[in-house]
Amino acid sequence: MSNYEYIIASLPYLTRDFNYSDGVDFDKVVAEIRESLPGKDASKLDFFLKSFQPEVLSPEFYTEALGERNSFLREFFRFDLLLRNAKVRFLNRELGREEDKDVLKGEWGEFEEQAKVESILNGQDLLGREKGLDDLYWEKIDSLSLFHYFDLTAVLAYLAKLHIVDRWLRLDEEKGRELFRKLVDEVRGSFKGVQYTDK
Repeated sequence: MSNYEYIIASLPYLTRDFNYSDGVDFDKVVAEIRESLPGKDASKLDFFLKSFQPEVLSPEFYTEALGERNSFLREFFRFDLLLRNAKVRFLNRELGREEDKDVLKGEWGEFEEQAKVESILNGQDLLGREKGLDDLYWEKIDSLSLFHYFDLTAVLAYLAKLHIVDRWLRLDEEKGRELFRKLVDEVRGSFKGVQYTDK
């Protein structure tokens, strides 16, 4: 079994109700992955995790991300940037500000999901908007990790989804648990040769 087969097979060790019991949290999951991660990919993991700190999301960060050789990192961050810019423009219009104020400018390419984002942001329910945007992220992660089962992309996709789950556990515990069950089922489905047991 390769390192990545071992990592992917080990990921769903958390309980199905996912309450971060016994000292387990997002950082603990990352630490366990890092222990088995091939050294050459550790820097890619660190770069990806750095994006969870809003203060680092500068034009320089995105320029570096869009120059990544890893296609998942490159396309995930292009999507992330364009979605964030769409949110800023929407808020600017709502507040009567100049539409491009505080938008990160650059040659980022066309945003194919623009219409979907606009539709979600025009919803009246705040949690509904958040769920809709996270659903778009989830779909994008799925599309970028399609046919990646035992490699760095599979690990990064898992962590991207787990980060969404983690956020919802803080916002809405029931929704967070539902998303985690979905994530566990997806990972189990990609590694059918391994027997899993729920704690």
